[in-house]
Amino acid sequence: MKRAERALEHLDGPVAAADREASLADVDRLNAWFGGYWLTLRAIARVLRQRRASGPLVIVDIGGGRGHFGRRLVAWAGRRGVNARVVVIDREAMVADARALVVRADATALPLRAGAADVVTTSLTLHHLERAAAVRCLAEMRKVARGAVIVNDLWRTRVTLVLVWLATRLFTRHRYSWDDGPLSVRRSYSPAELRQLAEKAGIVNLVVRRYPWLGRIIAVSA
Repeated sequence: MKRAERALEHLDGPVAAADREASLADVDRLNAWFGGYWLTLRAIARVLRQRRASGPLVIVDIGGGRGHFGRRLVAWAGRRGVNARVVVIDREAMVADARALVVRADATALPLRAGAADVVTTSLTLHHLERAAAVRCLAEMRKVARGAVIVNDLWRTRVTLVLVWLATRLFTRHRYSWDDGPLSVRRSYSPAELRQLAEKAGIVNLVVRRYPWLGRIIAVSA
């Protein structure tokens, strides 16, 4: 299935605050119910097992402006006795949260020094960027991460398209989700395309795992 280049979802443009919040609540619900959060947390756990550095675990989450995953991440670390510092970066960050530092910035120009974080992760964000911007985002993630870069996104297949179409009809409440969910699948990068983007960004050791019945791919560079 060919990627839908330059297609825009509702949330890529200016929308009413209430519509944005309702649509993002749908995304949060689907991530919680269908493994989106779990897959990223499992990837972080693998990195944590290999970590030798002392001090707090610093994690940067790109594109998580409402802090849904950031809050879950802090709770997850707390249950494991891990001292974690979470930084959430989003171009429309609007939420202040004592559990995570929320920074308003662009994914292609992160306001963080090189090697500032143990892990830099992004979920359901990369497909919103066209190829040149996606390369810049990955290069910024690589620069900031002294440990791992983790990308969680949809797997662009016809099976995923059907699964997401059904999930948005059955389990979401806002009309934007009915359009944006399937379009997100069509905009997502294939594993081969993601590897090519990563190589252009200077990431040469990317490992991509596929989860067909969740419609997801997880790419990890460490």
